Order: sequence, then structure tokens, then C-alpha cells
Amino acid sequence: RLASGPAVPLAAGLVSAAPGTGSAPTAPPVRIPLCKPLPWNMTKMPNHLHHSTQANAILAIEQFEGLLGTNCSPDLLFFLCAMYAPICTIDFQHEPIKPCKSVCERARAGCEPVLVRYHHAWPESLACDELPLYDRGVCISPEAIVTAEGAGECRAAGTMRCKCKPVKATQKTYLRNNYNYVIRAKVKEVKTKCHDVTAVVEVKEILKSSLVNIPKDTVNLYTNSGCLCPPLSANEEYIIMGYEDEERSRLLLVEGSIAEKWKDRLGKKVKRWDQKLRHLGKGKGEPGQSDSAQKSSKTSNSRQARN
Repeated sequence: RLASGPAVPLAAGLVSAAPGTGSAPTAPPVRIPLCKPLPWNMTKMPNHLHHSTQANAILAIEQFEGLLGTNCSPDLLFFLCAMYAPICTIDFQHEPIKPCKSVCERARAGCEPVLVRYHHAWPESLACDELPLYDRGVCISPEAIVTAEGAGECRAAGTMRCKCKPVKATQKTYLRNNYNYVIRAKVKEVKTKCHDVTAVVEVKEILKSSLVNIPKDTVNLYTNSGCLCPPLSANEEYIIMGYEDEERSRLLLVEGSIAEKWKDRLGKKVKRWDQKLRHLGKGKGEPGQSDSAQKSSKTSNSRQARN
């Protein structure tokens, strides 16, 4: 059932095929294996990627199996299936419902750094810019999935699948990743709302900053994901290295960021590493990362948090 409002609440498992006028149903069952577990069972072809059959869509979506295996974003599978096996309902037979722009951006924010690391780019065919905004058009998002037990509740199952790949603070990693900010901070709170996790920290010392102003006060570290990677514990003091969203003046804690328990020795090491990074930056480029890769990495991280 479709409720009023721009984002389409969809009763899980209750979508039925629209009556067809010919021998084939206008909304055939979803046959893409990756998408069968999701809470809609009817789709519409051609899909948003212009595949005329589900057989073609299956071949195309399989290229993302490796990326899905990294658990880079709890929104990635939902987003891909909403594109490759779009939801078909009686009310929206003629134009399959698109995923919301924010869903695409959350998936991209979590997974593009993984692609960049392996010298790939986010596919142009999955660009977020042309998708509907949550408050300006009809679209579907995980937050809009409702069940018979609780309409309107966020589906938080994605947060249970988080598997963070630890990144250890070493000189090689620091020089390669070229973090925008490094702070010593005490974690006050980790807030979770639907698919967004935010760490609230009290900044004790600023070891490095870039374009975003960092006050020696309480600040938020945004993940734009259902996962807090690297993990943080309340009331613990860490050295945190991450990136920033320049457009929205926000500090980001995303995959590839570092958070280790604070030690004076480590803080002194990071200061030496940063001096070396600055010195090397005056030469022909950062070690272990080409100029183009650096630009791609900074661009990918500056795109995050555009919900």
C-alpha cells in the first residue's frame, strides 16, 4: 500500500502484481537472486538502467558482488536492487519508482573510497544527481519500508551486519591516505538514527586541520552509513584521523579513517609523519599515491554527507 507523501512507504512482502492485459504480467516477480531477500517481490522492465529483461539485469548486477562483500554500505544492496529490479506497484505501473537521491549518496559515500582504492570510479550509470530528492518527488528508501508490526519504523537490520576492517596507524598508511584532519578527542556519545550514525566527541587537541574549522569543543563526526567504522566507545580518548566534507563543513569518519586509543607516543609520531608528508608534498607528489588518485580520493570524500 502506498501512503501519501514523497517517499513511498512500502508494506514489506505485500506488493502484488498489477493486472496484465496480455499473457505476461505487467509486474513480473523479481528473479534476480541478489534482490530476492528485499521486501518487494514484483518488478518492472525495462529497469532504470535500460535492461529489457531480468536476465540482462542479472548479468549486470553480478559485477557488484565483490563490492557488496566488503560491507562498505548497508544501503548498497537496496540501492542496486531499486535500480536493477525496480519496485512495481498497482499505483505506479507505468513508471517504476526510483530510489531516493539520499540512498544513492549514502551508498556512494560508503563504497566509492573502496572503488578508488582499487583504481575504479563510481559508475556514471549510477549517478545520484538525477534521482528524486526525498522531499520533492516520489522515491523509495530503506527508511520508508514499513511492516505490519510497525509502520514508519526504521529498518535498522543493516547496522547489525557491520564488519569494520581495522586500519592501523603507521607511517605508510598516514602518508598514503593523506587525512584532512587529525585530532585527539574523547568520545561523549555515539548516536544512531535509522541508517545514520554520528559520533559526538570533545576535541582535546588538534594535530592537523584542513579547510573545515575544528573548535576545541564538542563536534560531530559523521559517517553517512549505518556502520561506525572505525568503531568508537563512549568515554574513551582516541587519536582520530579522517576526512572532511568541505561543502557542508563537516568532519567525516568513514572507511579508511583511523581511530586508536590515545597515547602520547603515538601523538608525537603523527606529528613527525605530518612533517614528512608536508615535506614530500613539496616535491613531486605523495608517496604511494599518484596525483590523480589523491584528487579522486579527496573528491570522493568531499561528496559524502549530502543527505
